[in-house]
Amino acid sequence: MIVVNTETIPGMRIVSLKGMVQGNTIRAKHIGRDIMAGLKNIVGGELKGYTELLTESRQQAMERMLAQAQALGANAVVNVRFSTSAVAQGAAELYAYGTAVVAEDIR
Repeated sequence: MIVVNTETIPGMRIVSLKGMVQGNTIRAKHIGRDIMAGLKNIVGGELKGYTELLTESRQQAMERMLAQAQALGANAVVNVRFSTSAVAQGAAELYAYGTAVVAEDIR
């Protein structure tokens, strides 16, 4: 599956539009991560626990989006974007979306 954040794929032509696809996940903060984040706020530095949480969330949302695209018969997703939003105290949604297409090589 080809995944790009552009409207076109270099060297390929979009021959069929399958529609918008999306994947999301909602994650809550972990008390251990909160304690470490509180300490990092005092001394400064990267909040590695939150970095890992967001990386896992992005991966899961992307996997769900790609599964939807595959179910539609697409071989690529173009114009991929990510969005985040707070949905409750201590919980956030990570949302991935794009347009599922069938693309063919023009070379």
